[in-house]
Amino acid sequence: MNNQQLFENIQKKGSFLCVGLDTDIKKIPGFLLDTTDPMFAFNKEIIDATAEYTVAYKPNLAFYESEGLEGWRSLEKTVHYIRENFPDIFLIADAKRGDIGNTSSMYARAFFEKMKFDAVTVAPYMGEDSVKPFLGYEGKRVVLLALTSNKGAFDFQYVADGTGEKLFEKVIRTSMNWGNAENMMYVVGATKAEELADIRKIIPNHFLLVPGVGAQGGSLQEVVKFGMGAQCGLLVNSSRAIIYASNGSDFASKAAQSAKATRDEMFDLLRSNSFTASCF
Repeated sequence: MNNQQLFENIQKKGSFLCVGLDTDIKKIPGFLLDTTDPMFAFNKEIIDATAEYTVAYKPNLAFYESEGLEGWRSLEKTVHYIRENFPDIFLIADAKRGDIGNTSSMYARAFFEKMKFDAVTVAPYMGEDSVKPFLGYEGKRVVLLALTSNKGAFDFQYVADGTGEKLFEKVIRTSMNWGNAENMMYVVGATKAEELADIRKIIPNHFLLVPGVGAQGGSLQEVVKFGMGAQCGLLVNSSRAIIYASNGSDFASKAAQSAKATRDEMFDLLRSNSFTASCF
C-alpha cells in the first residue's frame, strides 16, 4: 500500500486511527477463556467492531510471543482474518526488531513473506545494515523508532552532540537516506507532540506512526497541530483505551464506541486542517 492509497483510505473513512491489538490473555473478558482460541476470539470481535473506524491495526508481538506457540497461532489467524475480510486495512507488526544484516533478513522474511504484514517497527541502533533488509520488499515498509513516548526516551534520544543536534534528529536525518517516503515511516510519540513541527521540517512527506494517544495521555489536537502533512501523514495509535474499554460481555460494542469517538474527532480535525468536505 503506497502513500496515495493510504491517504485515499484516510479520506474515505475520515480517520487516521490505528488500533493497537495489544491482546493480553489476563485482561480479556473471562468468558472468552472457554473458547478454543481466546486471543483470536477477542481480536475477531474487536476487529469486526472497529474496522469501519480505523485504517490500520498494529498487533504488538510481545503479547502473542508471551503465549508461546498458541500465541503465534492466534497472531497468524488474526492477520489472515484481517487480510480476508478487510483488505484495505494497513497492517503493522509492532516487533521492534533490529539486528545484524543476516538476522534482519530472516525477520523481514518472517513478517513480509510468511505473515503478510505491510510494515514492521524496527530499532535503528545498529545502523543501516540492520535496517536495509526490511527495505528490500516492494510495497512493504519500515517503521523506524525515532522519538518514543516512554519516560526512558530522555535517557538517550534527547542527548545532543556538539552542534546541538539531538540523537533522535540524527537518526531521522541519517536514516531518511536509506529509503524514501514510500517505504519508510517513523515512530514519534504523542507525548512528544511539541517536537513534531521540527521533525516535519526534516521529513515533510513521510507518514508518522504516533503512539501515546488515549491511555498514555497524548493530545490528538496537538499531534495534528504540529504533525499533519500534506497527505495527512499520520497514523495515530490507540490501544488500551479502545480494546479494553470494557471487560464485560459488551467489550466489543464499547470498543466500537471508543473507536468511533476517536474517529469522529479525527474527522473534524481533518476538515479543519485544509481537508475539504469533498474529501469525505
